[in-house]
Order: sequence, then C-alpha cells, then structure tokens
Amino acid sequence: MRIFRILNNNAVVVIDGPQEKIVMGNGIAFQKSRNDIVPKNKIEKIFVLHEASSEKFQQLLATLPEEHIELAENIISYAEGYLSSPLSDHIHIALTDHLSFALERIKQGIPIKNKLLNEIKMLYKSEFEIGLWAKKEISNKLGIEIPEDEVAHIALHIHTAKLDAPSMSESLKQASILSDFVQQVEEFVGEKIEESSINYQRLITHLRFALNRISLGEKFDPIDQDMMDLIQGKYQTAYSYSRKILDELSKEYEIEFPESEVAYIAIHIQRLLK
Repeated sequence: MRIFRILNNNAVVVIDGPQEKIVMGNGIAFQKSRNDIVPKNKIEKIFVLHEASSEKFQQLLATLPEEHIELAENIISYAEGYLSSPLSDHIHIALTDHLSFALERIKQGIPIKNKLLNEIKMLYKSEFEIGLWAKKEISNKLGIEIPEDEVAHIALHIHTAKLDAPSMSESLKQASILSDFVQQVEEFVGEKIEESSINYQRLITHLRFALNRISLGEKFDPIDQDMMDLIQGKYQTAYSYSRKILDELSKEYEIEFPESEVAYIAIHIQRLLK
C-alpha cells in the first residue's frame, strides 16, 4: 500500500485496489510523503468507511489535536477488549469528535452537564465502567479531570456503538423515559429513592426490559385475572398511580404499555412505599 494523503503523523489515506482506506499507527507518516510505501510494522488499524463517513473521519484526523485522537482510539480499543466485542466503525468518528469538543470545553472552564447521568449509570453499567477507565486515562495523559457527567456521555457513545444496540436517539429516549418515570415516582412516594436500594434496581430493571420489548414490538404475556384483581384491590393507591404515570409516559413518548405492565409496576411502587 502506498500513501495517497497524509492526515497527521499517525494516519494516512491509501488507495488499495478500488477502495480508499484510512490506515493508522503510531508515527506511520513520520518523514513520509505521498506515494511512499506504508511500513507494515507500523500499521495498527485499517478502516474502510462509507464515502461520507470516510471524508468526515479524514477531516477530524487532519484538524483535531493528535493527543485527542489517540485518546479516543485508546478508549475504543479498551472498550472492545472489555466488552469482548467489536464496535461499529462509526464510533471512531462519533467518539473522537465528541471527546475533543468536551476536552476543549473543560479547558475553557465550561461545565459539562448530563441530566441522564443516573439513568445511564444504572442502564449501561459496563459502558460506564469503561467511561471511568477513560476518565483515568485522560487524567494520566492530559492532566484533565473530566466529571462523571462526561463519563456518562462516553458510556452512551460506547453503548450505541455496540453492533446489536439501538441507535443513539433510541438510547436517549429510553434514558429520558426512565428519568421522567423515576421523578414522578419520587413525587408520589414523597422522597428521593435511594439508587443503591434493591427495590429501586428492580424497578428500573423491570421498566428497562419492558421498554426493550416495546421497542422490538414483542408481545407481553397477559396477567392472570385473579392476580390483577388482587393487585387492584390490595394496592389500590399504587395501582392508580402506576396507571397515571404510564398513561403520561405513553402520551409524551408515543408508546403503549400493556395492562399487565400497569399491574407489575404497581407492585414495584408498593414496595417503595413500604
């Protein structure tokens, strides 16, 4: 492979047969020029992206600080090892662009906020652990301390890059629903719910699986009528509020919860009341 275009010291564009590829490696373009042969021992990653994505990635590699690009690649490599699974190629564009912008904001003293921090931390635990690793890596390499809000942003990027994961918009929608849901339940209970409590985790886990099934269009098993009558009678207040919350979420996010979910959520709310 011969160099077609040098993007930075660690990335070049090559023409390999009919395809344009981006080749990355530490110092791969050092003292090199167009048409020089790419040293095989320097190659660490090769990307074949769609035309629009390739152009965007080339722009990032040519304009962003090399240390930001290197950090993003280190985080992606760590994530793929931690999850034992490859990530979508688009993560190299999305995370690199996001991370560089976030680091510049932090250096300028602009605060980074993530209103879905708690939900992302609960929903995507493995990805959040990767974000915490990234926090240490950024501190060690650049001496910049990123807040947990930014850790959550990184976690969400990692999650949506998993090959079987929903889109970023769908993941954000799910986290927003959970955030609104918890807020309404806390208002009903009259106190903030302890996130480490088993009842809170059961509630979030149950709702998360329900949302996944709704998103995939899967059918829910109907609840036994005797069980339904028992819940409506014994947990009347919790059932009434479960109905109110899920109806509001249905209107806000244009989703439909089956009757069985109203009853099961009522049980979880009742546990929190106790």
